[in-house]
Amino acid sequence: MSTHKKEDPRAIRSKKMLKNAVYSLLAENPDISQLTVQKIANRAELNRATFYLHYQDINDLLRQISHEMFDDLSIKIDPLLKTQSSNEQEQLITFLDYIYEYRKFFVIFFEHKGFKDNLFKLLKNTVAMRRNARSIESTKNTVSTDIMAASLLGIIMWWIKDGIQFSSEYIAGQITSMYKKRPM
Repeated sequence: MSTHKKEDPRAIRSKKMLKNAVYSLLAENPDISQLTVQKIANRAELNRATFYLHYQDINDLLRQISHEMFDDLSIKIDPLLKTQSSNEQEQLITFLDYIYEYRKFFVIFFEHKGFKDNLFKLLKNTVAMRRNARSIESTKNTVSTDIMAASLLGIIMWWIKDGIQFSSEYIAGQITSMYKKRPM
């Protein structure tokens, strides 16, 4: 007998409505300090009691949204961890497409050090795992995983803040060409 209790579909629907309300409000005004439970509940067409049934406060809701974004990013980045794959470019594009889709929220969350630090760790872990899967040993000529992860994070941050006119395909191509081995 499974002890895992299935969540009520109404609760799932209410949470989704509250999260969509946050997305909508932040798209209009990216200042998180302007969010209130009442504004979120009104936008979701739910009452404050429903909000508090699911979340302790606004920070709890934002924390859960952030965790879900990282879960989704982890799922999108997982195929890139496989050894040699013929469709690496497509996998990178899928990862970047997710970031593009939620770019307005990434820009907002980038302002929070914890979010940026967690994304850096995800990218660093990805670089390290890809190197390990390909049996690439660190040498004095190998760029450190910290520098590579920081570079990727910088590219992503620049792209969604200032370079949004470039497609995810273009950015993936730039990233790929930047990290290809070049003769010395």
